[in-house]
Amino acid sequence: MNTIADVSALHWRKSSYSDNGGGGCVEISDGHPFGIPVRDSKNPNSPALVFPASSWSSFISAVKDGEFRDA
Repeated sequence: MNTIADVSALHWRKSSYSDNGGGGCVEISDGHPFGIPVRDSKNPNSPALVFPASSWSSFISAVKDGEFRDA
């Protein structure tokens, strides 16, 4: 995992699960050559974490499969 300090040139999109009610959401940027940049929408000017595409895909699959739900 790496970081990108200047995220101003990236185009971000929020999670489709966002309620747009002002709460914290995860945003990602598509098309980055080194992976998937991820940031917290509450702090859009902070550095973004960049995950390898394969790791991000595994995470999304786990979320969709309910692996992070409370018991």
